[in-house]
Amino acid sequence: MKNSKFSIWAKKLSVVFFSAILIFSVSSCAQKIAFVPSSIVPAAQGTVKVKTDSNKNHMIHVDLFNLAEPTKLQPPKQLYMVWMLTDQNETKNIGQIKTSSGTFSKSLKASFQTVTSFKPIKIFITAEDDPNIQVPGWEVILSTDQFQN
Repeated sequence: MKNSKFSIWAKKLSVVFFSAILIFSVSSCAQKIAFVPSSIVPAAQGTVKVKTDSNKNHMIHVDLFNLAEPTKLQPPKQLYMVWMLTDQNETKNIGQIKTSSGTFSKSLKASFQTVTSFKPIKIFITAEDDPNIQVPGWEVILSTDQFQN
């Protein structure tokens, strides 16, 4: 009787232990970083999640809330672009922010996702007029601090 209670307790403890290891290993593969509050769009909030896969590619996922439409900025712009600073100190245009309907919804939510072989150390967003731009404008709307490695 005493052995069976110990056995049940040991099984429960091992399940908790292995679950904790699994959760830790999964969460250690992804970084979630908040954007620094913006002076240009003060209500804007967002996070960036960066996850590295087995091929050493980096999946970048951006979630944004309360980001005003770019046409409401002063001066008005046409779109928001997402940029990254790489570990090689290069700035890369990684895409345009779109919502499911193609324009910002009344809830002012947007998301962005991409995969890159470059290792990001910082993500930032600018308001632009040209979706093919290769150099970011000087006015940064949102930015993360540099990621800790």
